[in-house]
Amino acid sequence: MIEDVQNRDDLYLIVTEFYKKLLINKELKHFFEKFQDNKTLEKHLNILVDFWDNILFYTGTYGKNAMQPHLLLHQKKPFSKIHFETWLKLFNQSVDDNFKGENASVLKNRALSVATIMRIKTINS
Repeated sequence: MIEDVQNRDDLYLIVTEFYKKLLINKELKHFFEKFQDNKTLEKHLNILVDFWDNILFYTGTYGKNAMQPHLLLHQKKPFSKIHFETWLKLFNQSVDDNFKGENASVLKNRALSVATIMRIKTINS
């Protein structure tokens, strides 16, 4: 039986699986070139765990502006609709492959919100 997302370790599993998918995806991998080495990737994964931990469990572990680095990246490598759709599909797969339940659903809904806001902001930038 697959359990629901319960803690940081579960979030770490999700973001690790997610990044495995991103780093080989033909549509998205060029956005993630700087995370090819293990040290940089590991640091980034822990930042992502802080972000999702705060989003899902309201822990206060993330206090940065998540949008700013993405807006800067968009200026160098513009995002398109297919990028957001693929990102969301891979994120949802990473959740669904490992977890099922209320927190898993909330996480996917919040990811949809994040992607929607980011898409709106990059289209208008």
